[in-house]
Amino acid sequence: MELAAPDPSILNRRAEIVARLKAIVPDGVVSDRAGLAAFDGDALTAYRQSPLVCVLPRTKEQVAAVLKFAREACVPIVPRGAGTSLSGGALPRADGILLGLSRMNRILEIDIENRCATVEPGVTNLAITRAVEGHGFYYAPDPSSQIACTIGGNIAENSGGLHCLKYGLTTNNLLGAMLVTIDGEIVRLDEGSGYDLLGVVAGSEGLLGIVVEATVRILRKPPVTRTLMAAFHSVPAAGQCVADIIACGIVPAAMEFMDRRCIEAVEDYCAPGYPKGAEGVLIIDADGIQSEVDDAIARIAAIARDCGAEVREATDEAERARLWAGRKAAFPAMGRLAPDMLCMDGTIPRRMLPKVLARMAEMAAENGLGFCNVFHAGDGNLHPLIIFDVMKEGELERAEKFGADILRLCVEVGGVLTGEHGVGVEKRDLMPEMFSDADLAQQQRLKCAFDAGGLLNPGKVFPTLSACVEQGHMHVKGGRVPYPNLPRF
Repeated sequence: MELAAPDPSILNRRAEIVARLKAIVPDGVVSDRAGLAAFDGDALTAYRQSPLVCVLPRTKEQVAAVLKFAREACVPIVPRGAGTSLSGGALPRADGILLGLSRMNRILEIDIENRCATVEPGVTNLAITRAVEGHGFYYAPDPSSQIACTIGGNIAENSGGLHCLKYGLTTNNLLGAMLVTIDGEIVRLDEGSGYDLLGVVAGSEGLLGIVVEATVRILRKPPVTRTLMAAFHSVPAAGQCVADIIACGIVPAAMEFMDRRCIEAVEDYCAPGYPKGAEGVLIIDADGIQSEVDDAIARIAAIARDCGAEVREATDEAERARLWAGRKAAFPAMGRLAPDMLCMDGTIPRRMLPKVLARMAEMAAENGLGFCNVFHAGDGNLHPLIIFDVMKEGELERAEKFGADILRLCVEVGGVLTGEHGVGVEKRDLMPEMFSDADLAQQQRLKCAFDAGGLLNPGKVFPTLSACVEQGHMHVKGGRVPYPNLPRF
């Protein structure tokens, strides 16, 4: 993948751009080479590029002023949260302003009566749960990076997590947001206010505007939670077990899979107590009231045993925590197997799990690379971890080809290119595998309605981005279109 060539006319104005930004955010502009090195990429570590300048606002008014200046100066803007994007969504541009939102990290309001919390975009995912757990509540979406990833980034990528099967992704737990448009206008988006603009913004990857405030749903902690671990002698058998559980109408709170190589790496890394010799394990949570949890656990255990699994239940809260800590440590544990990793993200129909898992094993052999399977099994969201060494000639290219082949397979069996990591630059050139030219053109028309100049996170999502004038766009400002008296067809 080649990065976009910088615009020389913008590079020549760098000193002026830096000066204007310092006037807007006096204590939050990073422009020296050493400082910018900290912002040259995200969790798609194969690609790095220093931004033209980085600005770190503290208030929504500063964000609005930065965006208004960027539009007037025709300078691209790339938003960045904690930099945990695995798809290159926060990869900066050499001719663009990197807008870091990490200093906007206040919890503005906790409303227990209405079961919601209002936060700034730089608040970490886990911080919301910690802020409300004393009241017996928690925030349901829990990505593996929840200790670091921020709510603004979660909204941009529509992040999920271990418990998204039952409780949904970010979009299912987002009640409202405040968005800054490229014109520097601050608008509020709420549920039930006409067009579902809140749903459009969730998962829009920073292409439509910058979220500067979010109201999220908080849930009361369930009275009972029980955890099972099922160990299988074959990966397809585990996939069949997942399909059978869902087919029976059971919706676990979480259902996560890891294969043998991942199990061994995690055991060496943090020793959560996974069984030796198993080809795969499922970790399954059931929560709710005592009677429904008891029934669900009994039925899940019976289904797993019918699929040939050895089943064990966590005996106390400490063991439950160890089992889940091992699952969340899967990504860092890969460092014991190889120095580099691509974490893929595709989603398939659950009934296709056995076929897809078997085909991925064949692909690994064809590409001569190792990989581990770890994923949200309940909703078919795959996260195969491709391990390689970027210092070995050709391995990065083979890893990217392997990853692209996996994503093509997901689409081929009726799935989609992403589940929660977004498209970014990683899957950008694969979009035509899933969408027709007409589909992509329609998506770009929506982009143009929000950002006619194409300044917000350019080079992401769309394999080619037509100029908005080519799309016959109409720019929406303040909820109004130009010439409202003309009929629309």
